[in-house]
Amino acid sequence: MGLSTHVLDTMHGCPAAGMRVSLYSTSGASAELLQDLVLNHDGRTDAPLFDNASLRTGTYRLSFDVARYFKDKGVVLPEPNFLGQVSLDFGVAHADQHYHVPLLVSPWSYSTYRGS
Repeated sequence: MGLSTHVLDTMHGCPAAGMRVSLYSTSGASAELLQDLVLNHDGRTDAPLFDNASLRTGTYRLSFDVARYFKDKGVVLPEPNFLGQVSLDFGVAHADQHYHVPLLVSPWSYSTYRGS
């Protein structure tokens, strides 16, 4: 598994099933959309974003549609939303390693790390 992600909804204490996520490759200020998907019942993608053979060194962005997810769950959010899109820019230095980029999120905060 070259690159994977998952999202936990810390407001409700559950996986963020149904959250929209976009994956981009980045170079300076430009970004190229590689995938646009919806997380499954476990808050994960159905397949790795990249497998070991296709992951390349470089810089990437995962963009999570946090506001839409919480609105769809019936959470009343202020306008403008405190968090709309949460974008995580990260680098892959070793394409032969697994990169897991999880997101723990509520309407007011988020946390991430390089997972295993």
